[in-house]
This record gives sequence, structure tokens and C-alpha cells, in this order.
Amino acid sequence: MLVIGILGGVASGKSLVSGELAWLGAGVLDADRAGHEALRMPAIAAAARRRWGEAIFGADGQIDRKRLAQVVFAPPPEGPRERKCLEELTHPEIGRLLEQEARRMSQAGTVAAILDAPLLLEAHWDKFCGKLMFVDAPRELRLRRALARGWSEKEFAVRESVQEDLESKRGRADLVVDNSGSPEQTREQVQRLWHSLVG
Repeated sequence: MLVIGILGGVASGKSLVSGELAWLGAGVLDADRAGHEALRMPAIAAAARRRWGEAIFGADGQIDRKRLAQVVFAPPPEGPRERKCLEELTHPEIGRLLEQEARRMSQAGTVAAILDAPLLLEAHWDKFCGKLMFVDAPRELRLRRALARGWSEKEFAVRESVQEDLESKRGRADLVVDNSGSPEQTREQVQRLWHSLVG
């Protein structure tokens, strides 16, 4: 099974591209969902409680991702240090879950799957991928999209700063989708690339 890793900046349109690939028939390896699962695991929750205390837990006894994000996206030096701790805690488990899901899809006869993860390269999950697809959009457009989602400019900058730089991502990619135009134009590009990959 071909696994296509989706790369791009914050609010570049990775979800649009992933959604189109899924509509065309690709399976979806969802790192965000795997991350949710990892945070619900008793061993990870216990380690998180030891590190950050009760403040990051909600009324349901589960880790509240928004509260945790306030800790790990705090300004330096605390934020980066705590974020590294969280990644060391969760990334191995997320990788295991993604690998397990990819194996299940492959056995079910899925021809191709997509992996959309904000830290795909940083977590070395590109080792699962046969191809890397970069979704390109200028910064000012991405910022407008992020603001429309309710983010602040500061949140946008912080999220972007923790990811590998865009030129490096673009340099690693096998395929590039230009998402600076209309959604229809993006979908047409994705369809052409899909047919070139899987026939």
C-alpha cells in the first residue's frame, strides 16, 4: 500500500487536500485521532499527571487538550521544554497506532492511504510514507485562514515556529499542490496527482 504523507504550513489547506484524496479512495491515517487515543491511555495519563498535575485534566478525568496546549505552547523556555517532554511521551505510541492502522488497511486491500500529521517529519513518521506531498500557500493567505478559524496571530506564529521550516518541507516533498487559488483548482491538481500515482 502506498502511504502519502501530507506536508505544509499551518492553515495551508492540508485538510482540503486530505479530504479530496480520501474522496478519491485513499484510506486516512489520522495522527490527530491517534494522538487523542494516546492521551487517553492510562500509562500516558499517569505520566502526564506526574509532570503537569491536575490542572491539565478536565471534569471527566481525561486530559483536556486545550489546557495541555496552554502548557506546551507557552513562551520559551518553558513551552519548548514541556512540548519536547509531551512528544517523547506520546510520539512512540502514536507511531505504533499509525503503523497498526496502516497494516490493517493494507490487509484489507486499500491501494493508498494518506498521513496528515503536523509534526510528520519531526516525529520521523515519514518512514511510513512512500511519497510526500507538500501543500503550498503564501503566508498572508494562511494567516487569514487561521484568523478566520478563530486563532490569534500570536497562536499562528507559535504553532508555525514549532514545525520544521517550509523550505525544508518543500525540499523533502515528491509532489507539490498549489493551494493559493480556489478549492476547485486545488481539487483538480489533487485528482491529476492521484491518477498519476495509482492509475
